[in-house]
Amino acid sequence: MRLPRDRSVARWLKRFTLKSLQALVEINSQMVCEAIERQGLARLTVDIDGSVITTGATVSWAFRGFNPHHRKDPSYYPILAHLAQTGHILRVKNRPGNVHDSKGAVAFLRDLIEDLRVRLPRHLPLEFRMDGAFFQREVIGLLERRGAAYAIKVPFFKWLGLVPLIRERSRWHPLPQGMGFFELSLTVPAWEKTLRVVVYRKPVHHKSRKNYQLDLFDPDDGYFEYSAVTTNMALSAASLWDFMAGRGAQEKTFGELKGQWAFDVVPTHHYGANSAWQQISVLGHNLLRSFQLQTTATNKPRSRKRTFGFVLRSLKTLRFKLIHQPARLLRPQGYPVLRFSVAKPAQALIQMIDQKLKMAA
Repeated sequence: MRLPRDRSVARWLKRFTLKSLQALVEINSQMVCEAIERQGLARLTVDIDGSVITTGATVSWAFRGFNPHHRKDPSYYPILAHLAQTGHILRVKNRPGNVHDSKGAVAFLRDLIEDLRVRLPRHLPLEFRMDGAFFQREVIGLLERRGAAYAIKVPFFKWLGLVPLIRERSRWHPLPQGMGFFELSLTVPAWEKTLRVVVYRKPVHHKSRKNYQLDLFDPDDGYFEYSAVTTNMALSAASLWDFMAGRGAQEKTFGELKGQWAFDVVPTHHYGANSAWQQISVLGHNLLRSFQLQTTATNKPRSRKRTFGFVLRSLKTLRFKLIHQPARLLRPQGYPVLRFSVAKPAQALIQMIDQKLKMAA
């Protein structure tokens, strides 16, 4: 078997057009929605976020932006939609590195919701979790019009007036681990809208970078970190805190994408070719997720964080369990024979996967 060289792969990627790139998006969407239907999920919890990919200095549409580890290097800033229950990537769109995290988010969300509504039962509830960069009138308005639930972190912008309300607050409702909260209906005159907002404070026993956030310090209580969340979901303050904490699970998926599926590799200087590479990386990741859901995945206990609903292994783990097996090259009758010495647990796992694949075929 001959493997293509790097330049051959790069030339092949450059042949992707906008139409063929959209075909990759279509294949990915169809495969993920089929996996969702097979699992019979009661709801879809979607995390929206961006991820920085450092590029070379001559890569097209790569610019300096928010790159915490390489501040002077040009980068891409793709936006991704992560399905919390299964770890699939529902959609990815590449962007230049100098854009705001929410750049193009409205169109991205609109296309995603319309695609899910067409491919899946329309009554299936959709929940979206986002950080403060997506706290925008257009984003919230779109989600409400489409009948989707949301929980979005609220930045402490001066024009929102949250800081004076927190400074004047004397009574906080208790939560576990010394946390506190209070809830309010926040009127945003510029939006002509009233939002349900829950404000949290969390004690920290050391001076952190976030302490300057509100510059609030009480000698009797120590330092606190403050955060706020707006939502249209009927969740208690404690449940809402756990629900937003579930966003952290997407970082594990992003780490696997970059570390094991080469999502952060920039194979060419061509923007369209690099975008196609990202789609192919996501497609491979989703194929492995669907493979596990049909074979090895087991259910996990439900949690208020609404993260992975199944025990799923990374590509690295499956590689060592299924592929990296000891073997010897022998010549019993003058012919080379590769004999494997597979441990019994690995044999049982391979046989179980084979049976389930035959049943699913």
